[in-house]
Amino acid sequence: MPDSILAAGRLSELDSFLIELNAASSAAILPLYRADHGLEDKGGPKGFDPVTAADKGAEVAIRQLISARYPEHGVIGEEYGEDRPDAEFVWVLDPVDGTRAFIAGLPLWCTLIGLRHHGKPVLGSIGQPYLGELYIGHAGGSRLMSRGTTRPLKVRPCPKLTDAIIATTDPEGCFDGPELGAWTQVRAAARLARLGCDAYAYAMVAAGTMDMVIEAGLKSWDIESAIPLIEGAGGLVTDWRGQPVGQHGGQIVIAGDRACLDEALVALRRSAK
Repeated sequence: MPDSILAAGRLSELDSFLIELNAASSAAILPLYRADHGLEDKGGPKGFDPVTAADKGAEVAIRQLISARYPEHGVIGEEYGEDRPDAEFVWVLDPVDGTRAFIAGLPLWCTLIGLRHHGKPVLGSIGQPYLGELYIGHAGGSRLMSRGTTRPLKVRPCPKLTDAIIATTDPEGCFDGPELGAWTQVRAAARLARLGCDAYAYAMVAAGTMDMVIEAGLKSWDIESAIPLIEGAGGLVTDWRGQPVGQHGGQIVIAGDRACLDEALVALRRSAK
């Protein structure tokens, strides 16, 4: 983040506002969790693609708060598209990441809220309000706020892939043939793999309980909130070539240890797009 933003105290101000946004989102979502959530299928012939009243209501609540407090800021959201996407500050939203987990009653869905400054992700959060957890971070550090307590987040050392706990959401549903082959190779080398955790797995890398998440086909709202959070905890977010992640998502690796990431990239680069 540019020094001028830090010097002006904007980071602290925006960090506090991000906490407010998560509270507004939680208030819209939690009454619908494990309740009548108004499920709709927006996938059509392409296959099941669920959206609920929680997804829509939370994004509306977040957008309204941004508009009232910072009308000059832009917003990009999964449910309601783009508004001033070229603004100096742009909020990137996925109100319920893991809608399939949400409708199944599993507490692995998350609210993802990120902030770009001049196109670069600089502040982000992963919230799981049912568990009372808010993972939030920026270049100055990351922290977990949970039930009245706050503690710093730090990735753990794991230089060997053979010692790593890794994750992806759905190998057969999210990876094409070459990508699935690359994932299978990395999984075979890792100690343990977990599936179906969505963005909650990103938070676990920041918290130091997991070591790597490998995904493909992501949109900007699926990943941008995690970049400042992971980097603030000492981790890395790259594409499958090991390069910085652009604004359009795609093939993503989140890792806590550079050496472990480099091992995985040997397989992943062969299927990089």
